[in-house]
Amino acid sequence: MNQRAALSPLKAYLTSQKVDLMKHMTKFQWDKAKYPTALPLSSLTDIINKEILQVETELKTRSTAYNSVKANLESLEHNQNGNLHTCSLNGVVKKEDLVVSEYLTTLMVVVSRESFLLWERSYESFSEFVVPRSSRKLFEDREGAIFSVTLFKRAVRDFKAKAQQSKFMVREHSFDVEEKQQQEITKLRVQKKEQYGIFVRWLKVNFTQVFIAWLHLKALRVFAESVLRYGLPVNYQAFLLETERKRSKKLKEELNSLFVHLDPTATTTDVGCDIPGLCQQDYSSYICFHISTTVLEISEKSET
Repeated sequence: MNQRAALSPLKAYLTSQKVDLMKHMTKFQWDKAKYPTALPLSSLTDIINKEILQVETELKTRSTAYNSVKANLESLEHNQNGNLHTCSLNGVVKKEDLVVSEYLTTLMVVVSRESFLLWERSYESFSEFVVPRSSRKLFEDREGAIFSVTLFKRAVRDFKAKAQQSKFMVREHSFDVEEKQQQEITKLRVQKKEQYGIFVRWLKVNFTQVFIAWLHLKALRVFAESVLRYGLPVNYQAFLLETERKRSKKLKEELNSLFVHLDPTATTTDVGCDIPGLCQQDYSSYICFHISTTVLEISEKSET
Protein backbone atom coordinates (compact mmCIF):
# COMPACT_ATOMS: atom_id res chain seq x y z
CA MET A 1 0.00 0.00 0.00
CA ASN A 2 1.56 3.30 -1.01
CA GLN A 3 1.38 6.42 1.11
CA ARG A 4 -1.15 8.17 -1.14
CA ALA A 5 -3.54 5.22 -0.95
CA ALA A 6 -3.09 5.03 2.83
CA LEU A 7 -3.74 8.73 3.39
CA SER A 8 -6.74 9.17 1.12
CA PRO A 9 -9.25 7.58 3.55
CA LEU A 10 -7.69 9.59 6.39
CA LYS A 11 -8.04 12.82 4.43
CA ALA A 12 -11.66 12.01 3.66
CA TYR A 13 -12.28 11.34 7.34
CA LEU A 14 -10.60 14.55 8.48
CA THR A 15 -12.62 16.52 5.93
CA SER A 16 -15.83 15.24 7.50
CA GLN A 17 -14.37 15.66 10.99
CA LYS A 18 -13.53 19.28 10.30
CA VAL A 19 -17.21 19.99 9.70
CA ASP A 20 -18.18 18.26 12.97
CA LEU A 21 -15.42 19.88 15.02
CA MET A 22 -16.21 23.31 13.62
CA LYS A 23 -19.75 22.76 14.90
CA HIS A 24 -18.33 21.97 18.34
CA MET A 25 -16.52 25.32 18.25
CA THR A 26 -19.29 27.50 16.81
CA LYS A 27 -21.94 25.91 19.04
CA PHE A 28 -19.69 25.38 22.04
CA GLN A 29 -21.42 24.65 25.33
CA TRP A 30 -19.69 23.79 28.56
CA ASP A 31 -20.07 20.10 29.43
CA LYS A 32 -21.29 20.44 33.01
CA ALA A 33 -21.65 16.68 33.46
CA LYS A 34 -18.02 16.05 32.59
CA TYR A 35 -16.59 19.25 34.01
CA PRO A 36 -18.81 20.46 36.90
CA THR A 37 -18.71 24.23 37.15
CA ALA A 38 -18.99 24.05 40.94
CA LEU A 39 -15.41 22.77 41.09
CA PRO A 40 -12.40 25.11 41.39
CA LEU A 41 -10.53 25.98 38.21
CA SER A 42 -7.53 23.94 39.37
CA SER A 43 -9.73 20.84 39.76
CA LEU A 44 -11.23 21.31 36.31
CA THR A 45 -7.74 21.64 34.85
CA ASP A 46 -6.67 18.46 36.62
CA ILE A 47 -9.67 16.57 35.20
CA ILE A 48 -8.78 17.68 31.66
CA ASN A 49 -5.09 16.89 32.14
CA LYS A 50 -5.83 13.41 33.49
CA GLU A 51 -8.17 12.75 30.58
CA ILE A 52 -5.51 13.77 28.05
CA LEU A 53 -2.79 11.86 29.89
CA GLN A 54 -4.89 8.70 29.79
CA VAL A 55 -5.40 9.07 26.03
CA GLU A 56 -1.69 9.80 25.54
CA THR A 57 -0.67 6.71 27.52
CA GLU A 58 -3.01 4.48 25.54
CA LEU A 59 -1.85 6.08 22.30
CA LYS A 60 1.78 5.22 23.11
CA THR A 61 0.82 1.63 23.98
CA ARG A 62 -1.22 1.10 20.82
CA SER A 63 1.35 2.87 18.67
CA THR A 64 4.18 0.75 20.07
CA ALA A 65 2.25 -2.47 19.48
CA TYR A 66 1.41 -1.52 15.88
CA ASN A 67 4.93 -0.30 15.08
CA SER A 68 6.40 -3.51 16.51
CA VAL A 69 4.33 -5.64 14.14
CA LYS A 70 5.12 -3.28 11.26
CA ALA A 71 8.88 -3.36 11.97
CA ASN A 72 8.96 -7.16 12.23
CA LEU A 73 7.10 -7.47 8.96
CA GLU A 74 9.35 -4.97 7.19
CA SER A 75 12.43 -6.79 8.47
CA LEU A 76 11.26 -10.14 7.12
CA GLU A 77 10.15 -8.63 3.82
CA HIS A 78 13.48 -6.81 3.50
CA ASN A 79 15.33 -10.09 3.96
CA GLN A 80 13.11 -11.80 1.44
CA ASN A 81 13.54 -9.06 -1.14
CA GLY A 82 17.16 -8.22 -0.35
CA ASN A 83 20.31 -9.07 -2.26
CA LEU A 84 21.47 -12.54 -3.19
CA HIS A 85 22.96 -13.06 0.26
CA THR A 86 19.64 -12.58 2.09
CA CYS A 87 16.74 -12.89 -0.38
CA SER A 88 14.26 -15.71 -0.13
CA LEU A 89 15.05 -18.75 -2.26
CA ASN A 90 11.39 -19.68 -2.55
CA GLY A 91 10.64 -20.02 -6.24
CA VAL A 92 14.36 -20.05 -7.02
CA VAL A 93 15.31 -23.43 -5.63
CA LYS A 94 13.08 -26.37 -6.45
CA LYS A 95 13.23 -29.80 -4.90
CA GLU A 96 14.41 -31.27 -8.19
CA ASP A 97 17.43 -28.94 -8.06
CA LEU A 98 18.70 -30.70 -4.94
CA VAL A 99 20.50 -33.98 -4.68
CA VAL A 100 20.06 -35.28 -1.16
CA SER A 101 20.94 -38.81 -0.19
CA GLU A 102 22.72 -40.70 2.54
CA TYR A 103 26.10 -39.48 1.28
CA LEU A 104 25.41 -36.55 -1.07
CA THR A 105 24.07 -33.04 -0.57
CA THR A 106 23.59 -29.89 -2.65
CA LEU A 107 24.83 -26.46 -1.61
CA MET A 108 23.72 -23.00 -2.83
CA VAL A 109 26.57 -20.59 -3.57
CA VAL A 110 26.40 -16.83 -4.22
CA VAL A 111 28.79 -15.78 -7.00
CA SER A 112 29.31 -12.18 -8.07
CA ARG A 113 28.91 -11.40 -11.76
CA GLU A 114 32.60 -10.74 -12.34
CA SER A 115 33.48 -14.13 -10.80
CA PHE A 116 31.31 -16.40 -12.96
CA LEU A 117 34.25 -17.70 -14.96
CA LEU A 118 36.40 -18.13 -11.85
CA TRP A 119 33.65 -20.17 -10.22
CA GLU A 120 33.29 -22.50 -13.21
CA ARG A 121 37.03 -23.06 -13.31
CA SER A 122 37.65 -23.52 -9.61
CA TYR A 123 34.69 -25.00 -7.72
CA GLU A 124 35.69 -28.61 -8.43
CA SER A 125 39.10 -27.93 -6.90
CA PHE A 126 37.65 -26.90 -3.53
CA SER A 127 37.34 -30.57 -2.58
CA GLU A 128 38.11 -33.91 -4.15
CA PHE A 129 34.62 -34.98 -3.10
CA VAL A 130 32.79 -32.48 -5.35
CA VAL A 131 30.71 -34.16 -8.05
CA PRO A 132 32.30 -33.07 -11.37
CA ARG A 133 30.24 -30.74 -13.56
CA SER A 134 27.46 -30.64 -10.97
CA SER A 135 27.24 -26.83 -10.76
CA ARG A 136 24.13 -25.21 -12.23
CA LYS A 137 23.07 -21.58 -12.37
CA LEU A 138 19.66 -21.34 -10.65
CA PHE A 139 19.09 -17.60 -10.50
CA GLU A 140 20.75 -14.44 -11.82
CA ASP A 141 20.34 -10.72 -11.31
CA ARG A 142 22.47 -7.62 -11.97
CA GLU A 143 24.78 -8.33 -9.05
CA GLY A 144 25.49 -11.99 -9.66
CA ALA A 145 23.92 -15.43 -9.47
CA ILE A 146 23.14 -18.38 -7.24
CA PHE A 147 24.80 -21.63 -8.32
CA SER A 148 24.14 -25.10 -7.00
CA VAL A 149 26.89 -27.67 -6.49
CA THR A 150 26.67 -31.30 -5.37
CA LEU A 151 29.26 -32.97 -3.17
CA PHE A 152 29.70 -35.58 -0.48
CA LYS A 153 28.41 -34.53 2.93
CA ARG A 154 31.77 -35.28 4.54
CA ALA A 155 33.37 -32.53 2.41
CA VAL A 156 30.90 -29.70 3.18
CA ARG A 157 33.00 -28.07 5.87
CA ASP A 158 36.20 -28.00 3.78
CA PHE A 159 34.28 -26.85 0.72
CA LYS A 160 32.78 -23.88 2.58
CA ALA A 161 36.19 -22.82 3.86
CA LYS A 162 37.77 -22.96 0.40
CA ALA A 163 34.80 -21.16 -1.15
CA GLN A 164 35.04 -18.37 1.41
CA GLN A 165 38.73 -17.93 0.64
CA SER A 166 37.76 -17.31 -2.99
CA LYS A 167 35.01 -14.88 -1.88
CA PHE A 168 32.16 -17.24 -2.69
CA MET A 169 29.38 -17.39 -0.09
CA VAL A 170 27.63 -20.67 0.64
CA ARG A 171 24.01 -20.02 1.57
CA GLU A 172 22.08 -22.18 3.98
CA HIS A 173 18.79 -23.36 2.58
CA SER A 174 15.90 -25.34 4.01
CA PHE A 175 12.46 -25.70 2.49
CA ASP A 176 10.99 -26.02 5.98
CA VAL A 177 12.64 -22.78 7.17
CA GLU A 178 11.57 -20.92 4.03
CA GLU A 179 7.99 -22.13 4.51
CA LYS A 180 7.96 -21.05 8.16
CA GLN A 181 9.24 -17.60 7.21
CA GLN A 182 6.54 -17.25 4.58
CA GLN A 183 3.89 -18.30 7.10
CA GLU A 184 5.25 -15.75 9.58
CA ILE A 185 5.09 -12.99 6.94
CA THR A 186 1.50 -13.91 6.11
CA LYS A 187 0.61 -13.91 9.81
CA LEU A 188 2.23 -10.50 10.39
CA ARG A 189 0.46 -9.01 7.36
CA VAL A 190 -2.88 -10.10 8.79
CA GLN A 191 -1.95 -8.73 12.23
CA LYS A 192 -0.81 -5.43 10.76
CA LYS A 193 -4.04 -4.99 8.81
CA GLU A 194 -6.17 -5.85 11.84
CA GLN A 195 -4.22 -3.60 14.23
CA TYR A 196 -4.26 -0.74 11.72
CA GLY A 197 -8.05 -0.88 11.50
CA ILE A 198 -8.45 -1.03 15.29
CA PHE A 199 -5.89 1.76 15.77
CA VAL A 200 -7.57 4.08 13.26
CA ARG A 201 -11.02 3.52 14.82
CA TRP A 202 -9.56 4.29 18.25
CA LEU A 203 -7.91 7.46 16.90
CA LYS A 204 -11.17 8.66 15.36
CA VAL A 205 -13.01 8.40 18.68
CA ASN A 206 -10.28 9.82 20.88
CA PHE A 207 -9.24 12.61 18.53
CA THR A 208 -12.70 14.13 18.86
CA GLN A 209 -12.65 13.75 22.65
CA VAL A 210 -9.23 15.38 22.94
CA PHE A 211 -10.26 18.23 20.65
CA ILE A 212 -13.36 18.94 22.73
CA ALA A 213 -11.29 18.80 25.93
CA TRP A 214 -8.90 21.28 24.31
CA LEU A 215 -11.81 23.66 23.64
CA HIS A 216 -12.81 23.47 27.30
CA LEU A 217 -9.24 24.28 28.29
CA LYS A 218 -9.32 27.31 25.97
CA ALA A 219 -12.57 28.44 27.59
CA LEU A 220 -10.98 28.08 31.03
CA ARG A 221 -8.06 30.21 29.94
CA VAL A 222 -10.32 32.91 28.55
CA PHE A 223 -12.16 33.03 31.88
CA ALA A 224 -9.02 33.02 34.01
CA GLU A 225 -7.21 35.64 31.91
CA SER A 226 -10.28 37.87 31.86
CA VAL A 227 -10.61 37.79 35.64
CA LEU A 228 -6.90 38.51 36.04
CA ARG A 229 -7.06 41.35 33.53
CA TYR A 230 -10.39 43.01 34.35
CA GLY A 231 -10.98 41.86 37.93
CA LEU A 232 -14.19 40.97 39.76
CA PRO A 233 -17.13 40.85 39.51
CA VAL A 234 -17.00 38.85 36.30
CA ASN A 235 -18.46 41.00 33.54
CA TYR A 236 -17.29 40.03 30.08
CA GLN A 237 -18.50 38.37 26.89
CA ALA A 238 -16.57 35.71 24.93
CA PHE A 239 -16.87 35.50 21.13
CA LEU A 240 -15.64 33.07 18.51
CA LEU A 241 -14.37 34.80 15.38
CA GLU A 242 -13.51 32.79 12.27
CA THR A 243 -11.26 34.28 9.62
CA GLU A 244 -8.88 33.28 6.86
CA ARG A 245 -5.25 33.03 7.89
CA LYS A 246 -4.16 35.85 5.59
CA ARG A 247 -6.67 38.20 7.21
CA SER A 248 -5.91 37.36 10.83
CA LYS A 249 -3.46 40.24 11.25
CA LYS A 250 -5.99 42.74 9.93
CA LEU A 251 -8.64 41.31 12.25
CA LYS A 252 -6.38 41.74 15.29
CA GLU A 253 -5.73 45.34 14.31
CA GLU A 254 -9.46 46.02 14.04
CA LEU A 255 -10.13 44.36 17.39
CA ASN A 256 -7.41 46.38 19.05
CA SER A 257 -8.89 49.56 17.61
CA LEU A 258 -12.38 48.54 18.74
CA PHE A 259 -11.35 47.71 22.32
CA VAL A 260 -8.56 50.23 22.79
CA HIS A 261 -10.65 51.99 25.44
CA LEU A 262 -10.15 48.97 27.74
CA ASP A 263 -6.44 49.71 27.91
CA PRO A 264 -5.11 52.61 25.78
CA THR A 265 -1.49 51.61 26.50
CA ALA A 266 -1.88 48.20 24.82
CA THR A 267 -0.52 47.29 21.40
CA THR A 268 -1.00 44.20 19.30
CA THR A 269 1.10 42.25 16.87
CA ASP A 270 0.79 38.92 15.13
CA VAL A 271 2.79 36.47 17.20
CA GLY A 272 2.60 32.71 17.52
CA CYS A 273 2.66 32.35 21.29
CA ASP A 274 0.09 30.20 23.02
CA ILE A 275 1.20 30.66 26.64
CA PRO A 276 0.82 34.27 27.86
CA GLY A 277 3.54 35.32 30.26
CA LEU A 278 5.98 32.63 29.14
CA CYS A 279 7.14 34.24 25.90
CA GLN A 280 7.79 37.63 24.40
CA GLN A 281 4.61 39.09 22.97
CA ASP A 282 2.99 42.52 22.84
CA TYR A 283 0.23 43.29 25.26
CA SER A 284 -3.21 43.81 23.70
CA SER A 285 -6.27 45.48 25.16
CA TYR A 286 -8.42 42.35 24.84
CA ILE A 287 -8.05 38.65 25.65
CA CYS A 288 -7.51 36.51 22.55
CA PHE A 289 -6.54 32.87 22.07
CA HIS A 290 -5.92 31.20 18.75
CA ILE A 291 -7.70 27.93 17.87
CA SER A 292 -5.96 26.34 14.90
CA THR A 293 -7.80 23.91 12.61
CA THR A 294 -4.69 23.08 10.57
CA VAL A 295 -4.42 19.84 12.53
CA LEU A 296 -7.34 18.64 10.40
CA GLU A 297 -5.59 19.39 7.12
CA ILE A 298 -3.33 17.14 5.02
CA SER A 299 -1.46 18.89 2.26
CA GLU A 300 -1.18 17.41 -1.22
CA LYS A 301 2.61 17.40 -0.78
CA SER A 302 2.40 15.04 2.21
CA GLU A 303 0.46 12.53 0.14
CA THR A 304 3.19 11.98 -2.44
